[in-house]
Amino acid sequence: MKTPYFDIEWIIDLIKEQEPDRTDLIEQLKKSDTKKWIRQPYIYFVSAEGTNQSGLEWQFKENIVLEHETEGTIVLDILKDGQIGGIEFVSQIRY
Repeated sequence: MKTPYFDIEWIIDLIKEQEPDRTDLIEQLKKSDTKKWIRQPYIYFVSAEGTNQSGLEWQFKENIVLEHETEGTIVLDILKDGQIGGIEFVSQIRY
């Protein structure tokens, strides 16, 4: 049975293994006030209101796709200023 929580250290470990050059992301996650979350499809680090509108914080740049042994595909949304905008747990999405 899966634990009802997802731990930030799992994401950090995946980045170290699969995107080792992205130390910027590792440092951001280490500084996060929240260290574990209730399982859900998406966790916001930055408000997505007004996505990509001029002058607002959420300006999308790229996705970093990670694969977890039991959780499946995890997608990090990276913003133009280098912040992690959010983390998507694809296996949690209900179609």
